[in-house]
Formats: sequence, C-alpha cells, structure tokens
Amino acid sequence: MQGTLNQILASDQIGFPILSLLIFLPLIGAVILWVLPDKNAMKQLTLATVGINFLLSLLLLVFFEPGVADMQFVEKFSWIAPMGANYQVGVDGISLWLILLSTFLSVLTVLFSWKMDTEHLREYLLCLLGLEVTLIGVFVAIDLILFFLFWEVMLIPMYFLIKIWGGTNRDYASLKFVLYTLVGSVLMLVGFAILTLNYHDFAVAQNLPVKYSFSLIDLLKAPVPPRQQILVFSLLFFGFAFKVPMVPFHTWLPDAHVQAPTTGSVMLAGLLLKMGTYGFVRFSLPLLPHASQTFVPLISVLAVIGIVYGAWLALAQDDIKKLIAYSSISHLGFVMLGIFTLNRLGIQGGMIQMINHGVSTAGLFFIVGFLYERRHTRLISEYGGLAKQVPILAAFYFFISLSSMGMPGTNGFVGEFLILSGAFRSDWRYAAIAVGGVILGAGYLLWLYQRLMYGPLENPKNKTLLDLDQREMAICISLSVIILWTGLFPGPFLKRMEGSVAFLTSRTATASISDDDSNNEEGAQIDTRFNNRFKASGKVQDVAQASPISHQERSP
Repeated sequence: MQGTLNQILASDQIGFPILSLLIFLPLIGAVILWVLPDKNAMKQLTLATVGINFLLSLLLLVFFEPGVADMQFVEKFSWIAPMGANYQVGVDGISLWLILLSTFLSVLTVLFSWKMDTEHLREYLLCLLGLEVTLIGVFVAIDLILFFLFWEVMLIPMYFLIKIWGGTNRDYASLKFVLYTLVGSVLMLVGFAILTLNYHDFAVAQNLPVKYSFSLIDLLKAPVPPRQQILVFSLLFFGFAFKVPMVPFHTWLPDAHVQAPTTGSVMLAGLLLKMGTYGFVRFSLPLLPHASQTFVPLISVLAVIGIVYGAWLALAQDDIKKLIAYSSISHLGFVMLGIFTLNRLGIQGGMIQMINHGVSTAGLFFIVGFLYERRHTRLISEYGGLAKQVPILAAFYFFISLSSMGMPGTNGFVGEFLILSGAFRSDWRYAAIAVGGVILGAGYLLWLYQRLMYGPLENPKNKTLLDLDQREMAICISLSVIILWTGLFPGPFLKRMEGSVAFLTSRTATASISDDDSNNEEGAQIDTRFNNRFKASGKVQDVAQASPISHQERSP
C-alpha cells in the first residue's frame, strides 16, 4: 500500500461533475424556493430537490470502484491560487456512505415536515436545504480550506433551526452550540495552516512547481516532523472533539437536542456529529500517523469514559430527547474507540457504526417527533401503555430500539462487534469496559420502551392518540430496511470501505516516529529524501534529530 493517494477524475469515471451537482442542486432549489409564493409549492419543490439529489447520489454507489483507496469522482479547479486553495472534491470508501446518508436523511426530514404549517415555512425549508449543501460539502471536500468553509457555514442553518423553531430555552442552546463549535474551529484552522506551511518547506526542498497547497493529496506527500505532528494533532483534536462530542466537550449536545425541532435533532445526531469522527479519520490519522499512535491511550480512555458516562446519565433522564442525546454520547464513544484501535477491524467498525448510529438514532428522534406532534410533551411520565393505542408505532419503535442496542441481525450489532473485536486486539481493558456500556445501553433503551409502551393506559390524553399515517410509516419502513440490510448483509458496506481502511492502517501501522513505516515501501525513501533535501537547504534539522528516540529504538 503506497503512502499517498491516487485520483480518479469524475470526467473519466462517470463523465460529468456529479459531486458538484450533489452540492449545488439543493442550493439551486433554495434559490427557486425563495421566490415561490405558495406553501404547497414550497414543500413540493423541496421534496423534489432532495429526492433528485438522493437518486443522483445512488450513482456514486453504482460507479464506485470498490477495494481501492483512490479518491474517486475527483473535480479540481483553481480557487485562491496564491495561497494554494482549490475547489477540490472527491469520494473514497470513508465518505461514500456518509454522502448517501446525508441525501437519504434529507429526504426523510422533508417528509416529516410535510404537515408543517408555519409563518416561516420558507425559511425553515431553506435551512434544511442549506444543511444538505454544507454536509455534502464537508464529506466531499479534499482541500482543507474548502472543508473548513463548509464546516463553518453549516453552523448558520443549524443555528437558525434551533433559534427559531426550537423549544423554550432555544436562545441559550443555539448560542452554546455555535460558541463551542467556533472555539474548536479556530484551533483546527491553525492546525491546517501549519500543515500547509510544512508542505511549503517540503515543496521548496523538492523544487516542486506548487509551493503552497491545502490539498489532502499533496499534504500526504510531505512528511511532518514528529514534534510538529503532536502540535497539529492537538489543534485538530479540539476542533473535531467538540463536534463529536467527546467527554468532556459534550455539554452543548443535550441542550441542543432538547431544544432543537425534530428535524434539527435528526440532522444533528444523524450527520453533524459524524463530522467530528470523520475529521479524525479523514485528516488526523493519515496526515499525522505518529501523533495518532501517541494519542491512542488518551483518546481510548476518553472514549470508554464517554461510553459508560453517557449510558449512565441516560438512565437518569426524565425527558425522552435528553435520554437519546446522552445515548449518542455513549454510541459515539464506541466510534472513537474503534477508530483509535488503528487496526482494520476497529476502524471498519467505527466507520460502519457512524452510519448505523445515523440511521438508528435518527429513527429514535423521528419516533419522539411523532409522539410530540400528538401530545406536545417529551416527559416520560406523561406516557405509558401506548402499545395498546398505537401498535404500529410501538412495533417500529421496538425494532429501532433493538438496532440502537446492537441486537444481532440489526446494523448496530455489526458495528459494535467489529469495534469490540478491534479493541480486544488493541487493549482488552478498553474493550472490557466498553462491554459494560453495551449492557447499560440495552438497559436504558428497554427501560424507556417499557415506561412508554407497556403498563396501564391511564392518562386520558393518550387514549385518543392516532397511530402512524402513511407518510410516517414510509419514514419508519425506509429506516427499517436500512437497519436489516446492514445487519444481515454488511458485506457491500464493508467492501467499499476496505481499500480506504487498508490505506489508513498502513499509514499508522508502525508510525512510531514519523512517516517512516517499515510496511510502507516508499516510507523510508521519502524520509531520507526529506532529510537530505531539507538539510541541504539549511531550513530544518534532520527528522531523526527532531526526536530524542533513535532509529534503532523505533525499529519494529
């Protein structure tokens, strides 16, 4: 496995710029939406836009080349040439399923909003389309400045979703969400700047024509000195950890979930939280392999704390949404644990669990939304015995809960099994603690189901509840199909990410000091050329001298 990535151009692979269409089609729909006077026409246009975008994204699945690490469907145009920023987008096995999840959940959120009749309907639908634009942009950008642009602009539609259509404490929750994310983003941008300055020194030493670049493809070619890796990883860590969110950077999440409207909670849990874990996989692991190895113990400890802490707090909640919010902290702890096993099983488990969590937790928030539309309360004590009154809703809710707790035959089992297998290979102690999180997860999900659906139907307000209509059933059936498909036939999902996962493990396998990897055929050559050129230029010291660990000490 080579230490750099190749590119397959969209013009050669599919014949047209499909990724740009996926990004800008919702934007075009938003422009048209702005001038429509009729509310029904607004809803129809929005549904048509996200529906076409979902069908278009399926072409990625059809034309995707499985088993390779190459960036595919690549488009690149010069943007800010003096600073080396380009409009460069591409897809690999890491981002493919996240793009499909983005377009899929966008369709479901518009369907959920179909009966919405508010004075600000136009602005509400514009926020949904804006979220789809920025989320797809984040998952396809392979230029760091372009990635940062989409990352930051995403805050705008999400802020307004919480601020305008949120609950009684929406002002506090929306502001807290933005401030926490901005703090991490500033540090992340500094890390990106250091990476491109390192590339500049490398390009000058190698006499390359491009002296500055924010392209992931270019940055992978420039070895980063070990001490500098530690600094950059620390800066990126804060940007991504706030978004995951990892403990102790998680306190904004319960407030945001509780105050956000149902569609905001679905997009937040299903996709926005994945931006953080995706950032670690996309940038931290391949660009900073030595630092990734160094930070494994710290991140693993934080991950298992999040697993147990999130599950334990979920048991204590009396608000359904807040319970699910804390469950997300626990589930994303599993994702982080899997990613930082730095082995194939763990990373594959972490990647597929990102998708699984997006599907199952979105389903739970949709169920809460159905109940809230009927009763306008999320207090667990207000319910009980609902299975007698709304049996179809109860059946789908139970199935989605089984998925969330990782029952065999569902998607959650595949992800958790791979993560725990990888964790046992890495350090059995972390895996043993994580198993406790699985048990607690089953406990709070089943206890919640029992309190909502079983027992006597005593509250008179619950005796008039209507069961799911056709639109709501379509949402639940769509999610259930994905849950079963992934749980029973995970092969297609794993096969398409296999090449990218192999690339990541090869970059980090023996990166004990720098990019010098004994399993990387060109690793030692890059390190030698890098040292010689840089010493000849007089710019920096030998990479080996940049660390107190000798070459003999770092040999496997």
